[in-house]
Formats: sequence, C-alpha cells, structure tokens
Amino acid sequence: MALNLFLFPSLPFFTSNPKPNPPSPSSSVPYSNLHLFHSHQVSLLSQSQNPIFLPYLQEQEQEEEKQLKLKLKEEEKLLKKKKLEEIELVEDPIERFFKTRAEFDTEDPQNEGRINLQKNRRSAWHLADIKSMDTVEEEELLKEEEEEEEEFDNELTLDSGGTTAAGGGVVEEILELARNVPENMTLGEVLGSSACSYGGRIGETECIEILSLLGKEGLVISCLYFFEWMGVQEVSLVTPKAYNVMFGILGLARKGEKLMILFRNLPSTKEFKDLRLYNSAMSGLSCCGRYDDAWEVFEEMETANIQPDHVTCSILITVMRKSGRSAKDAWEFFEKMNRKGVRCSLEVLGAIIKSFCDEGLKKEALIIQSDMEKRGVSSNAIIYNTLMNAYAKSNQIEEAEGLYTEMKYRGIRPTSATYNILMDAYSRRMQPDIVEDLLLEMQNLGLEPNVKSYTCLISAYGRQKKMSDKAADAFLRMKKVGIKPSSHSYTALIHAYSVDGWHEKAYATFENMKRESIKPSIETYTALLDAFRRAGDTETLMKIWYLMRSDKVEGTRVTFNILVDGFAKQGLYAEARDVVSEFGKIGHQPTVMTYNMLMNAYARGGQHSKLPQLLKEMSALNLQPDSVTYSTMIYAYVRVRDFRRAFYYHKQMVKSKQVPDPRSYQKLRSILDVKAATKNRKDRSAILGIVNSKMGLEKPRKSKKDEFWKNKKR
Repeated sequence: MALNLFLFPSLPFFTSNPKPNPPSPSSSVPYSNLHLFHSHQVSLLSQSQNPIFLPYLQEQEQEEEKQLKLKLKEEEKLLKKKKLEEIELVEDPIERFFKTRAEFDTEDPQNEGRINLQKNRRSAWHLADIKSMDTVEEEELLKEEEEEEEEFDNELTLDSGGTTAAGGGVVEEILELARNVPENMTLGEVLGSSACSYGGRIGETECIEILSLLGKEGLVISCLYFFEWMGVQEVSLVTPKAYNVMFGILGLARKGEKLMILFRNLPSTKEFKDLRLYNSAMSGLSCCGRYDDAWEVFEEMETANIQPDHVTCSILITVMRKSGRSAKDAWEFFEKMNRKGVRCSLEVLGAIIKSFCDEGLKKEALIIQSDMEKRGVSSNAIIYNTLMNAYAKSNQIEEAEGLYTEMKYRGIRPTSATYNILMDAYSRRMQPDIVEDLLLEMQNLGLEPNVKSYTCLISAYGRQKKMSDKAADAFLRMKKVGIKPSSHSYTALIHAYSVDGWHEKAYATFENMKRESIKPSIETYTALLDAFRRAGDTETLMKIWYLMRSDKVEGTRVTFNILVDGFAKQGLYAEARDVVSEFGKIGHQPTVMTYNMLMNAYARGGQHSKLPQLLKEMSALNLQPDSVTYSTMIYAYVRVRDFRRAFYYHKQMVKSKQVPDPRSYQKLRSILDVKAATKNRKDRSAILGIVNSKMGLEKPRKSKKDEFWKNKKR
C-alpha cells in the first residue's frame, strides 16, 4: 500500500513537494517501477498550470540581459565620444567629413563606383531603353526641365516683372526713345525734355519692366540713365526689385565697376537690407570675374547681420572655384554655412560637386552625392552631367556611361548636354559610328541636336585619315537643318582636311569662316598652320603666322612647336630660331620636344655638327634629354658614318636611363651591333699588327716599285 502510494501520489501531495528525492538504484524499487515514476513525474509537470520557479528564473535572466545591454550602450557611448574627440582634432575638413561618415553610418555603404559596364568596347553601345518611359511622364519631365531652364536664365535677375506690357503704350514709347537716343544726349535728358511728362504716367511695375526689356536688348547705358531718372522723380521709383534687376543686367554685361558703384550707393533704409539684393550683387560680380568684390559684398552682408541662405552658399562656392580656391576650402566654407543654419539645397550640392570634379576628385564627389541624397537632397540632370563630364574628360567612358544608365534608371530625363558629353568622349576615342547612334537616339527622344552635337560628329570623322569627306558631309548636314556653325565647327573641319593632306581645302574653309564673320580662335589658326606644315608650304605658313599676329591672337605651345617644325624641316633654321625668340617674349620657353624637332631637322639637312651645340643649350635651360633626343643624335651620326660619336651617345643614353620602348631600342641596337662588329674586326687587326711588329714577327713588306724599275740592272 505504501509502495502504491509512493508510485502514484495524488496531485496535491506532489505539488507540495516540488523536489522529491528519487529512489536510488540500490533501493528495493524495481527498475520498471522507477521508469514509471519518471514518466509520471514528467506528465505531471506538463500538466501543471502554475510552475513556481520558472517565472523567477525568467525574471532573473531578463534582468541580466538588461544590465548587459545597458553596459554595452555605455561602452558604445564612451567609444563614440572618444572617436568624436579624435575627429575634432583633425584639421582637414574633407578628412573629417569622411571619418564621420565612415564611423557613424549605420546602413551598409552603397557601391560608390556606380555601374561598371563592359570595358574597351569599340563597336557595342548599350544604353538604357528610352522607350521604357511613359509618354505622360516624358511630357511632365519636359515641362519641369523647361521651367528649370527658365529659372536658371532668370537666376541673376530673380523677379524681373515679366514681359507683359502693364503700362501699355507708355512702355513702348520709352523703349522707342531708348532705341533712338540722339547724339550727345542721354535717355534721362530725353525723358526730362519730352513734351509729355512721364513722371506721373508710369509706376514702379512699369519701370521694372522697362529696365528688364532694355537689358534684354543690350541697351545697358540707356538702362543706367533710366535708372538714374527713376531716382530723381518727386516720388522715387527706385525699389529693391529695381536694384535687383540692375545688378543682374550689369553682371551679364560685364559692368562690374558700375555694379559696385550702385551697391555702395544703396539706401540705408531697412527695405534695402534684403538678402536677395546681396545675392544678386554677388552673382553679378561673379559673372564679371570680380571675385574679391563679391567677397566684400558678403562681408558687408555679415556686418549688417543678414542671415545667408542656400543661394548665398552656392554663389560663394562658385566664386571660390572660379578664383582658384581648392575644394578643401569650399568644403570648409560649406561646413561653416551649415553651422550657421544654412540648409543644403540642390544648388549647393551642384556647386560642391563641381568644385571636387574640377580638381579630379571624382570618387569623393560621388560619395558626397550619396551622402546628400541620404539627407533628402536628390540629384538632377545637371549634377549627373557634371559627374559624367568629369569622368569623360579623364577618358573613363565606362564610368560615365554607368552614370547615364543610373540616371535613366532613376527616371531623370537626360538633356542635350548629357548626350553632348557622351558624344564628345566617343569623338576623342575616334568612334564616329557610336556618335551617329547617339545623335539618332537623341532625336528619337525629342531632343534637338545643337551646334556642339554636330561638332562632335565632325571631329570624330576628322581625327581619322581618309575621313574628311564624311566630316564635310556632317558639316553640310548641320547647315542644312539651320544650325549656324561655330568657330569650333570650322576648326574641326580644317583639322579633318589637315589630317588628309588637303591644305587647299583647309585654307578655303578658313576663308569661308572669315566671310561669315566668325572670328578664328587660336585652335583654328593652329589647325591651319598644321595643314601647311604637313604640306611643306613655308611661304603660306609664314603668311598665316603674320595674320595671326595681326589679329592679336597669342599662340600656345602647340602653335609654337608646329611653326618650329615647319620651318626647320624645310631648312629655314634662321626662321625657326626667330619663332623660338618671338614665343620666348610671351613666356613660352622651348621644351625638350622643341629641341628634338630642331635636332631632327638639322640632322636631315646634314648639319650634324650643330647637334652638340643644341645639347649644350638644353643643359643651359635645365632641360633633360630624353630617349628621342639621344636616338635622333645616334641616327644622325650613323648616317654620316661617325660611329665613335654614335657609340658615345648610346652610352650616355643608357647611363641616363633614357632608353626608348623595346621595339625602337631593338632596331637601334641591331644597327649599332653590326657597326660594332665591323669596328671590332678592324680594331683587332690593328692591335695584332702592333704586337707582331714589337715582337719582330712582322712579315717583310714588299718594296714599292718606282717608275724606273724596268731600267734597273740586276
């Protein structure tokens, strides 16, 4: 009975003893009964609805977890605080930015290199499918782009009051007077002496409209006199908006001095302490290239306690970039503006990225773009164009194409500038087929190609030989659609004729350019000079050079070297020296390439004795001879069979580690080895003769027979 009670206890009895002692194996309980005991114990535990120790154990574990989490959080806070203190000690603002970004970005970093497409593609062109965009989305994006372009065009003038004639005929009358101002009179004098007084007939709105229309027609002086007339009325018509419009007009007209006079004469009343006025003044001065004056305006704005905004920040970052300041300075200024509460906008992002791209910091620019987008500043087509242009100029076309694909994937509509950047990149790679495909794709998207688009196509054909006919066809296609060629278009066509050796067609194109009143640039003159250098026509070469000097067009180093090579190869060494002297006066000193061309010309003309003198001139100018210099001298002396000097300059070349590429050096060594073997045989024969004579082993020489040898008696 006791055994049965122990084996099958009641539920209250078992729960009152939560830790019963199990029978030992040595007890009298059979093994089968022990097994039943354990199985019944487990079943009762599973049936128990109110375990005693489980909640206590769970609470203890939760408490331990909480304490561990608190301890980890405190350690993380201490670590972050320590790292922040270390970062604050870093002086470089760009390095500080990247350190903070790397340490405290919780999300996984994205691939900053963007989309890398297939490299070294010559014939394949893979772009995003343009037809994937809906027609409605295309129309909406086109409207947005047109609105953005209008805002960009009116950025300097801000709110010019529109072009609708609010004053009716009065506005037209004053505009007609401004167009036909008599000599020795100003518009203000004409308005003052007019039979009908305009003082009470126009108001502030009409005055702003007249200023805007005068500025659009380019009548800047009349605009100034009308502004002066507005200020001398009984009730002054000059408002902050009028100053705003005037700053924009003077900036676009490059009248920075007059803009500063107007700014310094701003009224001291509160309404003229407007942020938009200061922004417009700084933007106008930036257009004029008066960067110091723009900073002076900003300093006066700070003195007047006027809070800058994102427009101020973007204008001043652009000023810093144009004035030659580094991207590091621009980033430091951006951080300073952030501390003042200036929000980061699309204009600021564009100015920052442009500063970084101009210094070649493309990867850093991509990282900044990604970081700004995390802050809610989305990129537009202009920012993508800036990044693509930076990669294209570095000949990294695959990366530029990847940015284009990303741009299309994000639904950003490409502009004409986007396609022009890609076409220019493939034009420099001499791939006209891809440029043609881009031109067609651009038209299918509804974008009209401009003069730059066709110039890229002309240049792509013109860089290759026997392609001048296709370059000329592209030029005629451009004129056929009504696009007026630019100086760059004519230069590309002249270069195409130069490469093919058609110097007469090149000169005819140059004359057509001048006939259409298009001023030739230095690139145009350089391409034309190169055409006649290739043809060897030194007379026309001299004529073009004198024409360039009469037009007051200063040449570059490329122009300088083309002239030197053209004269020297035709044996006109004195004229070549004159060119060196003339370009030295404007600061273009001769380079190693210049002396290489002179040496080549002297060697071909049989003036090899002049080469050591040219080498001394290079040494006097601290110019280190390169492999081309030494190779030219060696070949010159081999040509006249002066092997001693040839071997000497070969030794100098090897000693100075200026060995040419393997293929060229192998050709040079093969020539020198043949000559060295011949020289060694002669030297060996001479040495053996000397040794034999000293040792008495010399063969007796046959006596020379005289003219009377037949008459001699034996």
